[in-house]
Amino acid sequence: MKVTNLKLQIMSLPESPGIYKFFNDENKIIYVGKAINLKKRVTSYFKKNHSHFKTKLLVKQIIKVENIVVETEIDALLLENTLIKKFKPKYNVLLKDDKTYPWICIEREPKPKIFYTRKVNKNKGQYFGPFTNVKSVKFLIKLIKDVYPFLNHELIHLLKKEKKTISSNEIDKNLLEIKLMIKGNFKASIDHFKNEMENLSVLTKFKKAQKIKEKLEVLYNYQVKSTVVNPKISKADVFSIFSDDSFAYVNFIQVSFGAIISSYTIEIKKKMNESNNEILRISLVELRQRFKSNSNQIILPFKISLGPKIKCIVPKAGDKKKLLELSLKNARSYRMERFKQNKILDPERHINRIISQMKSDLKLKQSPTHIECFDNSNLQGSNPVGSCVVFKNCKPSKKEYRHYNIKTVSGPDDFASIKEIVYRRYKRLKEEKALLPQLIIIDGGKGQLSSAIKSLDRLHLKGKIAVIGIAKRLEEIFYPGDPVPLYLDKKSETLKIIQQLRNEAHRFGLKLHRNKRSEKALSSSLDNIKGIGSKTQIKLIKFFKSFKNIKTASKNELIDVIGNSKAKNLYENLHSVDRK
Repeated sequence: MKVTNLKLQIMSLPESPGIYKFFNDENKIIYVGKAINLKKRVTSYFKKNHSHFKTKLLVKQIIKVENIVVETEIDALLLENTLIKKFKPKYNVLLKDDKTYPWICIEREPKPKIFYTRKVNKNKGQYFGPFTNVKSVKFLIKLIKDVYPFLNHELIHLLKKEKKTISSNEIDKNLLEIKLMIKGNFKASIDHFKNEMENLSVLTKFKKAQKIKEKLEVLYNYQVKSTVVNPKISKADVFSIFSDDSFAYVNFIQVSFGAIISSYTIEIKKKMNESNNEILRISLVELRQRFKSNSNQIILPFKISLGPKIKCIVPKAGDKKKLLELSLKNARSYRMERFKQNKILDPERHINRIISQMKSDLKLKQSPTHIECFDNSNLQGSNPVGSCVVFKNCKPSKKEYRHYNIKTVSGPDDFASIKEIVYRRYKRLKEEKALLPQLIIIDGGKGQLSSAIKSLDRLHLKGKIAVIGIAKRLEEIFYPGDPVPLYLDKKSETLKIIQQLRNEAHRFGLKLHRNKRSEKALSSSLDNIKGIGSKTQIKLIKFFKSFKNIKTASKNELIDVIGNSKAKNLYENLHSVDRK
């Protein structure tokens, strides 16, 4: 199947919140959209039979898709709005007008004032937001005015009653509390409402106290911060880098007037001993030239000397740090997109890369092209079984899976069970002169791993095959003789392959264990019925699979399997209890 470049881009999109941009054959943005799940949303354009003519026309013109990953759906909404205003895409008719999201502004002069606006003029006052809901903005402003009446200029009669003039210091203190309140820190305001609610309760004014309580609940749940837009960061370039053994991925985010206007990631083939510092320095210059950026403020993960006119910032916390983290998230996301594309276009290269990564992560001497994983299963020592699953080139080789009925162990003893099945597996492979794996994985911690090593030692295979154990609780990787476990990144492909092997071994072993238990339960239930011998039981087990299915079967269904006489006898016995 031939995969077009557009189809490849869609198949490799992340399943994360973000915005997507559609380009036409002139490399112009013709549509900008937002999504909770980028892959699902973009894919839907090419799967549906659209009834709207405009949408059909749009889809026909798309030749390229780009995306920017963000943290939340609200961030996606805000970024979509910003990019539509900047690029004015042809098909974004709904948000192409001048309507934008509201901000809260506080003016200090000529008199303290608070209001909401859709236009930001930094010379006029201090701005907070943006907000996605005008109602929440109005409510918050009303709350602030209720708590701090000196801002309530609409209520002239209230101001006339206010005999005491507020000092400049008191206004400054109140404005500081208000700013904290807008940012989401409501401590001072919450304390104020709590006291008021308690006083009203004492005075048995319960209706008014309930209204105050409702305001408190709103304050507790209020969220107004957004990483995507921040008026304090007027103009800046943000750079991050993420690298592996072969490639580096540099992301560039361009911020203008407090909003992200561009995001772009490049993939760079690493040279021998080339550091992230060197790669980022070269990429930084190239990307700034490409996007014609003249910003003198650059946000970076580490210091780089770029001359006296450019200010380099390495943030430790705050909104600039969040922008840096967002940039890194996009670099990682782009890397995963490239991996998905390679997997589709060149599966062999993709497999070789994962195997190489596993060898590096697990510090192995050989590339683990052949891996085997062991698990055992029992219920309080009953019906103990073991399983071995085999992966070759990171894929299950199901014809080589093996089940083991535990023969030498009585009672629940995981260590002894692992010892037995590992010994039996590799004793047979040695006798058959079959190829041995490069890596053995034991489902369990130090005890199970130690038991497996004893069996390999007995077969003179100790040190010839790499062996690790994986403990479920914290996904710790244990090595023989090393008390300190290895912790792999939870998102690493190496850990995902190990988990896949472990889960497959557990599933395969549990399947045999359940079958044995159901067979045993079925046989014991049928043993008491006269005329139903072992051969008849086997017929029933093979056909109906469970005792429940036999009991719910009709008389005619039983006759078809075991004949008229036995079926009538069995049916009468099974349903005699119900009649009683």
